[in-house]
Amino acid sequence: MLDAHSQSAINPRFLTMYAGADVDGNQSPITRYVSAKDYGTRPLGPDPNLPYYGPGYKLDFPGTAGNCAACHTPMAAANAPYGVDPRQVAGVDAEGIGCDFCHKVWSVSLDARTGLPYANMPGVLSYAFRRPDEGHQFFAGPFDDVAPGEDTYSAVQTESAFCAPCHYGVFWDTVVYDSFGEWLASPYSDPITGQTCQDCHMPRLGVPTFALPEQGGLVRDSQTIYSHRMPGAPDTALLEATLELAVVARRDGEQLYVHVDVANAGAGHHVPTDSPLRQVLLTVSVADPDMMPVDLLSGPVLPSWSGDLAGHPGLYFAKILQERWTELYPSGAYWMPTRIREDTRLPALGSTTADFVFGTTGDGPVHVEVRAVLRRAFYDLMQQKGWTQPDIEMERVMLRVP
Repeated sequence: MLDAHSQSAINPRFLTMYAGADVDGNQSPITRYVSAKDYGTRPLGPDPNLPYYGPGYKLDFPGTAGNCAACHTPMAAANAPYGVDPRQVAGVDAEGIGCDFCHKVWSVSLDARTGLPYANMPGVLSYAFRRPDEGHQFFAGPFDDVAPGEDTYSAVQTESAFCAPCHYGVFWDTVVYDSFGEWLASPYSDPITGQTCQDCHMPRLGVPTFALPEQGGLVRDSQTIYSHRMPGAPDTALLEATLELAVVARRDGEQLYVHVDVANAGAGHHVPTDSPLRQVLLTVSVADPDMMPVDLLSGPVLPSWSGDLAGHPGLYFAKILQERWTELYPSGAYWMPTRIREDTRLPALGSTTADFVFGTTGDGPVHVEVRAVLRRAFYDLMQQKGWTQPDIEMERVMLRVP
């Protein structure tokens, strides 16, 4: 399987975050709690004297399975949304969000006041399913010329609402996952001029049949046949179509002025979206005629949590969670009480600008490079967990300034 959904049950970042371990199976110590007179028990931060392999749900709540399975292993969790440990699933349940799961969804429960899922109903809790009698099959799909029977038309299959239960998540009153809500609040949700989640993440294939004709496939309008690759964050082509960079650079004496415009021109939600571990980091580099780095005189730099890029001229786009009790940030432990410390992400059709001034000396052209990359998780967390996925370049602009 090549689609991102089929990897949801075996994604190493998900599993190591759930377990509180690194990719080699080393587990951090169980979370320590203390009693506070006015608040009861509260968690403490990691003990600096002990090995630490990053946070984990099972470190904080070792006696419960949680509701992670409600989205990540929904075929296992359909009948037990709070009773499945994702590390224990096997067989077809380990296929993540499989064909049979999606095509048995009949309806989605949303709050009529907000258009969003209810906060306490993630994943399978917000879906209604249809299951056939023994000896029969049932498939709900998007073709409205299918007569009711074992294959049946369901309008929700082509609506963004279909995606809502797993792409909107509230933990301790903090909205952590919100790509559906971001889409809903954007012009993309306009039913006349907008686009659905499926339009981008299940693009039309441009072919007239979904199944092979010799297997009973019917010839259809190619605009009604969608890809099931469902590209997500790792898809380079999708990311490259998201951001637009415009860079202007000019010299004035011994100073170089760089003006950067960055726009979310292609995503119907914030960039980056969903997992609060993700960041988009934009870097501005200037080199002299000998390709030696030129010093920044003024302009924004990347924060300490950007690790190997800390202090580099640039911008960051991220939702930064801070734990309420320990005050640690940026936190990926969103199953604990957190608050949004800051949110610098670009909303759909949103843009921002920044100005940088570099010092230059001597004659000859200078070289300017502006890059925007998606980083899957915060630098320190990646080191703790042993995650090695490289940054993904979304956009690059290079200029030569005389």
